[in-house]
Amino acid sequence: MFDIEKIRADFPILSRKVNGKPLVYLDSGASAQKPSCVIDAMSRMYSEDYANVHRGLHTLSNISTEKYEGTRAIVARFLGARTEEEIVFTTGSTEGINMVSYAWAAPRFQPGDEIVLSVLEHHANIVPWHFLRERLGVVLKWVEPEADGSLPAQKVLDAVSDKTRLIAVTHMSNVLGTLVDVKAISSGAREKGVPVLVDGSQAAVHMPVNVADIGCDFYVITGHKLYGPSGSGAIWIDPERQAEMRPFMGGGDMIDTVTRDQVSYHGGPLKFEAGTPGIVQQYGMGVALEYLMAIGMDNIATYEAELRRYTRERLQGLNWLNLQPTPQEGGAIFSMTMNGPAHPHDISTILDKRGVAVRAGSHCAMPLMQHLGQTATARASFAMYNTRSDTDALVSALELCHELLG
Repeated sequence: MFDIEKIRADFPILSRKVNGKPLVYLDSGASAQKPSCVIDAMSRMYSEDYANVHRGLHTLSNISTEKYEGTRAIVARFLGARTEEEIVFTTGSTEGINMVSYAWAAPRFQPGDEIVLSVLEHHANIVPWHFLRERLGVVLKWVEPEADGSLPAQKVLDAVSDKTRLIAVTHMSNVLGTLVDVKAISSGAREKGVPVLVDGSQAAVHMPVNVADIGCDFYVITGHKLYGPSGSGAIWIDPERQAEMRPFMGGGDMIDTVTRDQVSYHGGPLKFEAGTPGIVQQYGMGVALEYLMAIGMDNIATYEAELRRYTRERLQGLNWLNLQPTPQEGGAIFSMTMNGPAHPHDISTILDKRGVAVRAGSHCAMPLMQHLGQTATARASFAMYNTRSDTDALVSALELCHELLG
């Protein structure tokens, strides 16, 4: 059973006050808060078990290695991977997508080859492909969302041509909450022989994910949005694609042998994990994922869907608020502007005085902002620890903002 009061009690920061008001944290789309189990586990590892991983052979190194590599198995279970060898650790989604761009795409793409992107993408799933456009002459083909913010799978597939070498698409928009049918995209793309990269940064937080069922080739997640620490993350890579990839970075841990004249590399995920990793960060992400799985991703999705419905109705009832397109189905993420002189930065500042934390800006999604005809929006992004009371506090703060600036 989903026990919201118990869950909220697990997050110590939710009990604090901001500007004399109880904190209403609605910026989880940028970075989620951390439960005590993650905070305590990381503190214990630093104070009791820390050492560098792999090859140490002493007790602390063995303990750290067991915890670090144990996280790989946890991520595999969380994503529905067949084996933990399909999981490569990263510092987050940005590194994972850059890894695919450099280690898989760059050696095989030619001038004129196409990458299909949606206008919904976060910069992390845009800029690495611009690198290939600048350096190799790769062509970026853009697919625009519908007027309601949705992105039909067929619209993405219709953009595929005989020159398309990759589809890179978000699973959930970080601005509109749009849920994209990446399974249908992956199925259609496979029939055309086109690999698919899915940015799961937002979706994996709010719903069950099974990469085997989706059928994509790459799926990235980032730990700090999954209630884990910053500097942690992972990418699931289909074994066929992984075998095609060159090393991403060179250094210790990813090598087999090194001489003056040659170098050979480890196979599997270690090939892409050079240097001393974020040992405690990755362990903390594993603790966070186990916490989520104990609650149940289906339970989280059901709870958040109801919270999204309630919030959507309340925000749509404010006739002076310009709510950006919110598809009927999607994540509890709402971007907005306000009639009159109020800039999104003003909205965020006034809301903060009431203890309500939202984000203002382009949200690392400038192509989408341009598509919407906006330079910036204020964004409220909900998580499993938010409640209807948080929605009510948001609406109350927006009403005050309208009184002051409307």
